[in-house]
Amino acid sequence: MKDIKPTRSICPECLKAIDATIYEDDGKVFIKKSCPEHGAFQELYWSDYDQYMRAEKFRFDGEGVSNPRTEKKNGCPYDCGICPEHKSHTALAIIDVTNRCNLTCPICFANAAAAGYVYEPTKEQIVGMLENLRANKPVPATALQFSGGEPTIRKELFDFIRKAKELGFSHVEINTNGLRLSQSVEYCKQLKEAGVSTIYLQFDGLTSDVFKFIRGVDLLDIKMKAIENLRAAGFNSVVLVVTLVKGVNDHQLGDIINFAVKNFDVVRCINVQPVSLCGRLPQTEREKMRITIPDFMKKVEEQTNGTVKVSDFFPVPSVAIVSKAMSALKGRRYLEFTAHPHCGMATYLFIENGQIKPITQLANVEKFFESMKNVYTKASEGHKTRAYLSLLGSLRHVKFSFMRKLLPVVTKGDYKSLGDLQRQSLLLTSMHFMDPYNFDLERVQRCLIHYAVPDGRIIPFCTMNSIHRAEVEKKLGVPIKEWKEKHKVEISQPF
Repeated sequence: MKDIKPTRSICPECLKAIDATIYEDDGKVFIKKSCPEHGAFQELYWSDYDQYMRAEKFRFDGEGVSNPRTEKKNGCPYDCGICPEHKSHTALAIIDVTNRCNLTCPICFANAAAAGYVYEPTKEQIVGMLENLRANKPVPATALQFSGGEPTIRKELFDFIRKAKELGFSHVEINTNGLRLSQSVEYCKQLKEAGVSTIYLQFDGLTSDVFKFIRGVDLLDIKMKAIENLRAAGFNSVVLVVTLVKGVNDHQLGDIINFAVKNFDVVRCINVQPVSLCGRLPQTEREKMRITIPDFMKKVEEQTNGTVKVSDFFPVPSVAIVSKAMSALKGRRYLEFTAHPHCGMATYLFIENGQIKPITQLANVEKFFESMKNVYTKASEGHKTRAYLSLLGSLRHVKFSFMRKLLPVVTKGDYKSLGDLQRQSLLLTSMHFMDPYNFDLERVQRCLIHYAVPDGRIIPFCTMNSIHRAEVEKKLGVPIKEWKEKHKVEISQPF
């Protein structure tokens, strides 16, 4: 056993900030902490020490926003809003348009049935949140997710989508369970016509038992129908969102990848999210369900028979140097993916004749990143011509067949070029959102997925769901009985 570094965390019982230590034991990484009132806690952080250290090599801290909305007053994580301590831009903004839902999933942290009240911002409040996100400096938020609850329940959703596009969001996605989409091709068409770029579809597996365990009901046919309807409506960008639970669906990762390959005309990404263990759970129960990013990568390698290897994955901030180099070359700021190195790992899979080729077979990724560091250094020192030559030189680390796909991205550096590359590949990624047990304030300060809330704050994902959600929603929440009476819905009826 050896200590890796000190950090700060929160007590899972009282949510007070406390000192913590990240340490290695038997080849795994844990976090330990002790609350004066509630005692000691330890939790698995990453299940592979070697992979933890490999990811650490790609750390890239950002500068945050130059116009924070809150002051440094009570300390992290209580000043979220975003405060001056935050170190990342908003890469993906989220607005919950309701907490009503047409499901009551056992694992959900954001539905009215669990909360006991309805949280539903007004049209004016949602427009205000959109404008607030676009006011971020030096880089306005450009990617937006409408979430919930279940956002398709809101009749005004199309108005919100159109307003977001009008205000300059180039990417708008809907986070949905797919029930409404499975019922109507026309509804899917209306979403596309309104300006939706991507459907972020809850998709936990390929057998009924998985959905019964995670969602409480068999949704397999509904998911398949939703994908069929999205295809008919002309969508070519669907993200399969997998909540990964140990012993429940972790044996199906290979099958899900194969399913995505067969539906590559529609599916563009698989986003695997190891389950966040919210609520109070004994350690033995947590250990039964806890699964981490290295587990995900190893299972992918096993279940694809080595076609996709652990070494094909890179941490999210590894690509930040590309944005930094392009900013220096073009004289304008680009979004920098400066997440914490242990928040997520990803790889691009290119599909050729039904076969998978990870990006590492088409390019020496690490050497390409090293070359981009050289581009950034020369450009930031004012040697633009040398920087452009270095940029062209970086392509020697890329195979010719891939060079044609990558060249527009590194020369133009615009949203369209990146989108064109994305449509030629399948992004396989895992993001492990924190819960109070594995909470690390160092990760919070580098979070780049942010919730906008009606009071003007912009709150990092993991603090929103572990700390701030109840306080934010209760201010605007209406008791379920009162809401149903106001909207003339029978008390016994669902929303």
